[in-house]
Amino acid sequence: MTETLSLRPRAEALGQALPPLLASADHLAATVILGDHGRRRAGMGDEFWQYRPAHAGDSARMIDWRRSARSDAHFVREREWQAAQTVTLWVDAARSMGFTGDRARASKADRARLLALALAVLLLRGGERVGLAGQVVPARSGRGQVLRLADALEQDGTADYGAPDATGMVTHGRAVFISDFLGDLAGVEAAIAAASDKGVRGALVQVLDPAEEDFPFDGRTIFESMGGSLRHETLRAGDLRGRYMARLAERKARLETLARASGWHYHCHHTGLGAQPALLWLYRALERTS
Repeated sequence: MTETLSLRPRAEALGQALPPLLASADHLAATVILGDHGRRRAGMGDEFWQYRPAHAGDSARMIDWRRSARSDAHFVREREWQAAQTVTLWVDAARSMGFTGDRARASKADRARLLALALAVLLLRGGERVGLAGQVVPARSGRGQVLRLADALEQDGTADYGAPDATGMVTHGRAVFISDFLGDLAGVEAAIAAASDKGVRGALVQVLDPAEEDFPFDGRTIFESMGGSLRHETLRAGDLRGRYMARLAERKARLETLARASGWHYHCHHTGLGAQPALLWLYRALERTS
């Protein structure tokens, strides 16, 4: 419980730091401050949004005659769409996520959980429904959901590498998968296909440690998976760098292509960087899928 409580304030602090970060982007800053994530469009609701010029096909009942009387054109009064979205999060809890190339640096798991919970804080503050995939935590709204999510996110898995869980997603909802995506990508493809069948769109966030990105190894090196199921020893690790970098670039390109083909968004985040830019990207990515 102590670790859970420590994760929650850090995530909330990150969420609270987002509006100032967005001050340079007027529209997004206003969206975050008002707590209206993903709702800035016309639709069913009670709040006035905007006037627009009347188009062919608009009925006379749709015309706002008071506003139209002030000009030579006819205008329609639009309300703002206010239906809450449901966002399902999947955060990789596999052992590979426990890696860090520097003890002073956050592990991939720690960063992934922090990003997921901070995003949940922002979405819940805006009135959205947030849950974890697989019905681990069913999607709900309200402040109390933050603690339920934090409790669930603290649980570690036993597999070396994780695969997204697409069960429990709501039709036409949104989803976020956060992982290093270093395992078999067939699981990622299957999950996105299942999500797409339900009209779910979202974002993939690949979290990598700088050591995994730069491959700073040379000489005799033993490479071993976090769970110990894979092991490779070499006397000339530097000779592997070129092939490793090519394979990593290929994997990133495959993830990006998969996301784009499904109407999703892809982003690679390094734990050596601050968390705020990744949170900002995630927030905007979900807005673009609305």
